[in-house]
Amino acid sequence: MKKLTLIAVLFLFGVTSIMAQRFAYVDTEYILKNIPEYNDAQKKLDDAAEQWQQEIRAKYENIERLYRSFQSEQVLLTDDMKRQREEEIMKKEREVKEFQRSKFGPEGELFQKRQSLVKPIQDKVYDEIQKLAAARNYDFIFDKSGGVTMLHANTRYDQSDVIIRALGYTPSN
Repeated sequence: MKKLTLIAVLFLFGVTSIMAQRFAYVDTEYILKNIPEYNDAQKKLDDAAEQWQQEIRAKYENIERLYRSFQSEQVLLTDDMKRQREEEIMKKEREVKEFQRSKFGPEGELFQKRQSLVKPIQDKVYDEIQKLAAARNYDFIFDKSGGVTMLHANTRYDQSDVIIRALGYTPSN
């Protein structure tokens, strides 16, 4: 009987402490889509990435032409000439891969551009979320757009529009 009473008290204490906590959620993807500066920054990043992709494609097409030319002329070339052409093709492939790494790699130009254009906007959103949590005494604020899976979310607790307004914008709904 003592065990049953202890379990009941612990359960009641656990439920009470959970109910005393305040929760909210935001959808940062939705918030960011409502910020014109973010959309402009994203467009600049997309345009730069597309331009670099076209350059890379053109360089690979050039390498492919060199390779086809080499294959068709291979019978007529001396061993030294073959080796020289193969080295030239391999050198061009290395150059393209290095160019690709310099633009799209973990420390590449696209990453750096993203840091300079998008991160300040994301930081503003994060700061507003912190202010909201402090002002309304929320214990937890979840991000619906991230890795957190919500099987049900009552829209009453969605604070995304509050963040958008606090940043000085009008929500799209």
